[in-house]
This record gives sequence, C-alpha cells and structure tokens, in this order.
Amino acid sequence: MPTILRLDGYRFYFFSHEPNEPPHVHVDRDSATMKVWLDRVELARNRGFRPREINAILGLVEAHRTALLEAWHEYFS
Repeated sequence: MPTILRLDGYRFYFFSHEPNEPPHVHVDRDSATMKVWLDRVELARNRGFRPREINAILGLVEAHRTALLEAWHEYFS
C-alpha cells in the first residue's frame, strides 16, 4: 500500500493490487476510510467520514490531483 501523501491528519494511498480499476486514491484517518476517483474527482465510497469532512477531503484531492494521478500512473505503468 504505497502512501502518496499525508496531509491534515489524512493518509492518501492506493493498494498495489488494484491496477485494473480507474485511477483512484484511498483516504484514511483513524477508523474512517473513503475511496475517491481521480479522473473526475468523485466519491466512490465512504465509511465513517461525515458529509462536511467528505467535502473537505474531496477539496484536498482536487488540490493535489495532478500529483496523485502522476503517482498512480508511475506506480502502475
């Protein structure tokens, strides 16, 4: 599970065994977790984050989208 970014208490990472899915990132903090698509920043699934926090995380993903996509393509290419 390569960690791509740690920011504001969140860990942004992807699983090394998901190369056949579209680019996405997993985000964890404490026991909460979510998955976010990167081609178009969009929530794929959520467990434990509240709506306000989901929106904040989506904003962080959008702000760092280029670096997250580059890490995805570099790792899976």
